[in-house]
Amino acid sequence: MSITDDDLAFLERAVALAREAAADGDGAFGSVLVDASGVERFADRNRETTLGDETRHPEFEIARWAATNLTPAERADATVYTSGEHCPMCSAAHAWVGLGRIVYAASAAQIVRWRAEVGMAASPVAALPITAVAPGLVVDGPVDRFADELRSLIVGAASAS
Repeated sequence: MSITDDDLAFLERAVALAREAAADGDGAFGSVLVDASGVERFADRNRETTLGDETRHPEFEIARWAATNLTPAERADATVYTSGEHCPMCSAAHAWVGLGRIVYAASAAQIVRWRAEVGMAASPVAALPITAVAPGLVVDGPVDRFADELRSLIVGAASAS
């Protein structure tokens, strides 16, 4: 599927949330859940540092919220927009609750490379593509127009620590 102007607008929102997360000392990730009508239903950002729980990823929070608040059909028709490709934990949560399409700005491979370039420690979890964890998901990304800003946010996080 090609990236539309609406996709870009929702990715802008996800990147703004990533910016907010980075400003608070959390990992620079943000995500937005949009229903089939194009209405934002839920949005969040990384909160692992501020809440002291490494599982507080926005994509995981979206899965939790959607499982409680949307029907299976609504979940399947929804799209998750995220600043960075889901980690394996979030990919699995997304698949388990039956969410639809994922659109991400930066790929896991890009993020691993950017972190390595500034000497950040590797993640304790393998950086796998979403479809390696959940092969049935519809995924679009990366979207190059966000790469410079996201790289800057990740490099900035490394410099601040």
